[in-house]
Amino acid sequence: MDKFKAMEAFVRVVDCGSFTRAAEVMGAPKASVSTLVQELEAQLGVRLLNRTTRKVAVTADGAAYYERCIRLIDDMREADEAVSSRQGNPTGRLRVDVATSLGSLLMYAGLSEFMARYPQIKLEIGCSDRLVNLVGDAVDCVIRMGEATDPAVVARRVGSMRLLTCASVDYVRTHGMPQHPSDLMQHRWVGYFPSQMPGRIYPVVLSRQGERIELTPECTLALNDSNVYEDALHAGLGIGCIPSYVLGCPEKSEGLVEILPEWVADPIPIYAMYPSNRHLSTRVQAFVDWVAELCERFPSLRRD
Repeated sequence: MDKFKAMEAFVRVVDCGSFTRAAEVMGAPKASVSTLVQELEAQLGVRLLNRTTRKVAVTADGAAYYERCIRLIDDMREADEAVSSRQGNPTGRLRVDVATSLGSLLMYAGLSEFMARYPQIKLEIGCSDRLVNLVGDAVDCVIRMGEATDPAVVARRVGSMRLLTCASVDYVRTHGMPQHPSDLMQHRWVGYFPSQMPGRIYPVVLSRQGERIELTPECTLALNDSNVYEDALHAGLGIGCIPSYVLGCPEKSEGLVEILPEWVADPIPIYAMYPSNRHLSTRVQAFVDWVAELCERFPSLRRD
């Protein structure tokens, strides 16, 4: 039995909550992962996992062993990456998850630059607006908008997102142009709600020269996906708020017009987050540094 491989399989099963998901992440047959864990339990003489037809749960002994395995695996990876770091050549797979709208920006802004700079990093990017479980989903790093409140993660602020109020030209032609934020109460509003909190619609907060107004227009439509949200505005379904870089992109802004340009919304912080109990790999460090560098290039994404 390859002891290190067995420990790695055990850690991955605990992280993913199932042998099936762990096997997918490791790129190995489920039977092989199960055999490795069974052999590890036999060698230790203790049960590490309780298995049922519905779920896999870690035992008390397994939880203690898991923490020690994590430290050992991280130390091994750190030793490997220390060599790569001195050579300036991070290697290996990097799994990141970014907010949907930011994912589009990364493509337009030159993700090819990062790939050319670090050719030996195998990058996997998931794009979603849902709340990702860094450990359970086996993700190394996430890039998200909004305040970071999870004490189990390390959050590094890399930029700020600025929102602009806009609608389609056709909508304005049909329903008129609002002249004051209070006019929004008489218009169709496209709301946005976080996937993990359905029913919670973000309010509209706009400021101008010290005057600040917070409104909660009645939503004729509410969505939880950034790309579909933009599609709804293009379709003339109402007024809404989108990132300012969208209006700066000709491919995405055609047919949209800014509403109340003198009224501005509060900047939303952009954070790079990764588990606090894991070693910060050179791969993650390289990607986070690149995202921070990218945000500094765009005035609409720079930190306040």
